[in-house]
Amino acid sequence: MIRKLLCCAVLVLTAAAVDAAPVPDTDRVPIDLRRTTLIVRDMENSLRFYRDALGLKVVYDNVIRTPRTAATDAAAQRSLRLVFVQANDDFIGIIGLIEYRKPLKQPPVAVPEAFSIGTSVLLFNAKDLDGTFAKARAVPGVTIVEEPVETTYPGYDGQPPIPVRVSTLRDPDGFTVELNQLLVDKVR
Repeated sequence: MIRKLLCCAVLVLTAAAVDAAPVPDTDRVPIDLRRTTLIVRDMENSLRFYRDALGLKVVYDNVIRTPRTAATDAAAQRSLRLVFVQANDDFIGIIGLIEYRKPLKQPPVAVPEAFSIGTSVLLFNAKDLDGTFAKARAVPGVTIVEEPVETTYPGYDGQPPIPVRVSTLRDPDGFTVELNQLLVDKVR
């Protein structure tokens, strides 16, 4: 029941982005959320998930070394690979992926349970949930939390209920990902 309430809250907060448009100047707040960055253990496997399975586009891919003059990881004190993958919005629809190459970072001993305090949930609206879910589940290290199910969330301001198919999985590094498909053309 708590999971369904959390999903409802997340959907209500994000459903307005289905037909995303800039906030009018009169409604703007003094801060912008640009991207979320995830620390991953294997960049290529993360790209199999976010690029190949979910369909995000790579818009930045660089190795960053300290000092900046270091030509190789061996010559660097620190080295990481930073990749940005983008959905349909180039301002907020970007996820950063960082793989530490030197020094190596070890994964946590235990990954927190999905939907627990202190965890985050990445929510994606997919046009073809079944196809996207199948590709995502095939990526090594992905775990399924909930197979796709149909549910209905309350509408906005007296509008009709919002039918949606909801699924949840964990990416190869344990990040919680909701893959949803709205079953209506337009929300709000």
